[in-house]
Amino acid sequence: MSTLRFQALFEAQNRKPVVFEDSTNRSQLFGENVFNKQSMRQYMTPEAFESVMNAMEYGHKIERKVADQVASAMKSWALNKGATHYTHWFQPLTGSTAEKHDAFLDMLPNGEALEKFDGAQLVQQEPDASSFPSGGIRNTFEARGYTAWDPTSPAFIYGTALCIPTIFVSYTGEALDNKTPLLKSLQAVDDAATQVAKYFDKNVTKVISTLGWEQEYFLIDAALANSRPDISLTGRSLIGHSPAKGQQLDDHYFGSIPSRALNFMRELELESLKLGIPVKTRHNEVAPNQFELAPIYEEANLAVDHNSLLMDIMGKIAEKHNFCVLFHEKPFAGINGSGKHNNWSLATSTGVNLLSPGKTPMKNLQFLTFFINTIKAVHDYEELLRSGIASAGNDHRLGANEAPPAIISVFIGKQLSDVLDELENITKGKLSPEEKTDLKLNVVGKIPEILLDNTDRNRTSPFAFTGNKFEFRAVGSSANCATPMMILNAIVAKQLIYFKEQVDKLIEEKDMKKDDAIFNILREYIKVSKKIRFEGDGYSKAWEDEAEKRGLSNHKTTPQALKAKVAKKTIQLFESLKIMNKVEILARHEIELDEYTLKIQIEGRVIGDLARNHIIPTAIRYQNTLIKNVKGLKNIFGDDFKTIAEEQLMLIKDISHHISQINSKITFMTDERKKANKIEESEKRAFAYCKNVKPYFEEIRYHCDKLEVLVDDELWPMTKFRELLFTR
Repeated sequence: MSTLRFQALFEAQNRKPVVFEDSTNRSQLFGENVFNKQSMRQYMTPEAFESVMNAMEYGHKIERKVADQVASAMKSWALNKGATHYTHWFQPLTGSTAEKHDAFLDMLPNGEALEKFDGAQLVQQEPDASSFPSGGIRNTFEARGYTAWDPTSPAFIYGTALCIPTIFVSYTGEALDNKTPLLKSLQAVDDAATQVAKYFDKNVTKVISTLGWEQEYFLIDAALANSRPDISLTGRSLIGHSPAKGQQLDDHYFGSIPSRALNFMRELELESLKLGIPVKTRHNEVAPNQFELAPIYEEANLAVDHNSLLMDIMGKIAEKHNFCVLFHEKPFAGINGSGKHNNWSLATSTGVNLLSPGKTPMKNLQFLTFFINTIKAVHDYEELLRSGIASAGNDHRLGANEAPPAIISVFIGKQLSDVLDELENITKGKLSPEEKTDLKLNVVGKIPEILLDNTDRNRTSPFAFTGNKFEFRAVGSSANCATPMMILNAIVAKQLIYFKEQVDKLIEEKDMKKDDAIFNILREYIKVSKKIRFEGDGYSKAWEDEAEKRGLSNHKTTPQALKAKVAKKTIQLFESLKIMNKVEILARHEIELDEYTLKIQIEGRVIGDLARNHIIPTAIRYQNTLIKNVKGLKNIFGDDFKTIAEEQLMLIKDISHHISQINSKITFMTDERKKANKIEESEKRAFAYCKNVKPYFEEIRYHCDKLEVLVDDELWPMTKFRELLFTR
C-alpha cells in the first residue's frame, strides 16, 4: 500500500469525531448576524428605514443623503458585532462568490485613525475585474468593474467581515454576474404576473417568485479526499472500481445519520441560522456518504444568495470536522450523483400562492391560469430551459438512471391531466350558463379534493408539479440557482404577457366575459402544449423515441445544449424583457463554452497523470513480482511449470494488455487535446473536447479499474471507493 494511502486510511480510521453540542433554541439564533428589519429599526433613523423598505418592496432609489444614514447605521451595528472589515459580496460568472475586504479604518490629516464607512462605500465599489470571466465584453487589460449594493438582500456578518450583497457590472454597464439578470427577471415576472393576477383580485400589487432549493452533497474524510489527486483537482474520482457494496440495499437512504456527519450538520445549521438561512431538513441520501439539506422557501433572489453562501459555509465547517464536501454532480461512478432541486412558485402581495388550488372555483381558475401558462412557457422554451442546467458535471448525471433525462418534459399527475383533458374539450366561444356551471362545479371546483390524493412524484421528470409548486429537478448540485431561475422567470413572464394580450383582445373585440375569454385561451394552450407533458418512465428508451416523434430536444452534452442560449428566439426573449442585451448573452455563451472546455482539459490532464505516473508503475511492479514467481516455479518444476503457473502467466498477460491499452489511449487522448487546443473558435473547440477528447476518459478508466482488481491491494496507490465511501 502506498505511503499516502496508508497514512490517509490510518488517519481516517482513527479519527475521533469533533463533537458539537447543540442545545440552542433555533428561533432565537435566527438572523442574529443579519442586518435585518429588526436591526435596521434599532440602528436607523425612521427616514432611512422607510427608504430602504421602499427600495426593497418597490425598487425605489435611495438618495445619497439617506445612503449615508444607512451606512452609518450598518457600520455601528457591524462594529458592535465585532466586524473589522466590510466587503461587497458578489457572484461573478465563475460559479462561486467573490469578495474584497476593506478595513473600516481611515486616517485624518493629523495622523489620527478612525472607523469610516459612508454611503459612497456602501452603494458602490470598484474591484479589479480583469481576471473575472467577461466573454469578450472587455479586454484583459481593462480592469475596471463596479459592484453596486442590492438592498433587497440584507447585509450580514461572516467571520469578521460585513458582507454587502451586490451586483457586478463592467465599466460600460454590462452584467458580469449572475445576480443582475436574475433581479431583472424577477421584475419582469412581477410586472407580468401582477397584471394577470388582477383578473382575480384587484388588490394584488406585487407578485414574487419563490424558491426552495434542495442541496445534495457528499461528505468524504478530508485525509482520504486529499490522497486522491483527481478529487482534489476536479471534485470527482476519474478512476476507481465500484465496491462490492454500494447503494444496492438502499440502506443509507433516510437511515440513521452517522455521528461525524451529524456533528457537521449541527454546526452547519447553527451557523446558517445565524446568517438568516432558514435550514429545516437534513437526511441521508441514496448513495453512501451522500446527504441532503433543504431550507424553508424564500423570495428567489434571497434564496439564491443563501444557497451560494451556504456552499461556502459548508466548505469551511467541513474543514473543522475533517471532511471534504463534494458538490460535483457525479463524484463516483456506479452510484447516484447529486442534484439541487429548485422548487419554484409565485406568491402575491396578498399572501396567495398562485400555484396552489383554492377552495372556490374562482381561486381554482386563478390556479389553472398560472399552472397552464407555466406549462406553455416550458413547452415554448424547453431547449432554453435545458441550456440553463448545462455543465460538464451535469452531463454525467442527467439520464443516468438516478436523475431526470436531458429531455425536458412536465409531469403533472393523472388527476390534473384529467382536469386539463376536460378543459380541453369545453365548447369554444361563449359558455352557456349550464356549461359554465358544470365546468366550475364539476371540473374546476373539485381540484383541491383531487390534489389531496395526487401525492405521487415522478422522480424521472425534470420538471414536475408537486401540489403547490413546480420542482425543477434537473439542476446540478454545483450550480448557481440564479441561471435556471432567471430563465424560468423570464419565460413565464413572456408567456403571461402574451396571455393577457390575448384575453384582453377577446374581451374587447369579441365582447366576451372575462371567464369565457380565459377558458378559451387556456383551452388552446392545453392543446398546443400537450406534447411537453409526460407521465411515464423518463429513463426508458421508449420515451426517447416518443420524445423525438413529439419534436422535443434531447441535448445530452453541454456544447449541444448551449446553442439554445444564443438562438434568435432567446435573444428576442431577453431583450424584449430588458433582462440582457445581445452582447451580454453572447458573452455568457462564450464563458460557458470556455468553462466546459477547461474542465474537460483539466480532467484529461489529471487522468493522464494518474494513469501513467501512478497506475502503470504500480501494475509493472506487481507484474515483476509475478514474473519472479513464475521464474521460481520454472526453477523448481522445470518443463511442468507452464501447467502449474498457468494462472500467473494469464495474469501477467492481462496486466500487460491493460498497461498497453492505457498507454496508447493516453497518447491518442493527448494528441486530440493538442488538436483541440489549436481551434480558436470557442464552440468548435468545446465540441472537439466533447467528441474527440472526453470519450477516452471512460476507455482509460476501464483499463485502470481492471488493474485495480488484478493488482495486489498492498501495492495499489489510490484510495479505493470502499474506503472513500465507507470510512466513518
